Amino acid sequence: FGIIHNPNKFHDNNCDPFVADVWEFPAVRRTFRLAILDGIVAQAHGGPAFLPGYAWNFGGLLVSTDPVAIDKVAESIIEKKRSELRLPSLDEEKRPPRYLRTAASRGLGSDNLDDIIIARG
Repeated sequence: FGIIHNPNKFHDNNCDPFVADVWEFPAVRRTFRLAILDGIVAQAHGGPAFLPGYAWNFGGLLVSTDPVAIDKVAESIIEKKRSELRLPSLDEEKRPPRYLRTAASRGLGSDNLDDIIIARG
């Protein structure tokens, strides 16, 4: 987020509730229109620092009007890659992105993949 000083401090507790707090901040919520996630190179383990051994060329962009949904879709992509790499899931590592549930419970978006429309183009 370009609006946060020292975003690294928001990673405690798997970013919960910090990411939801930012999305809920009136100036953000009032002006948010579109989330764009750069997935040209993605990483399945060890973030937020870049670890080339766990990075791959995903080659895509995710775009959404729902900031929770875009992160939920990104989580599903990462979990798929983790499975391919035979890494434990984020839940199994006790590192789930809890902020997604927190944000959804505050009405900030959807964290249910069944409710998210994914269009590929």
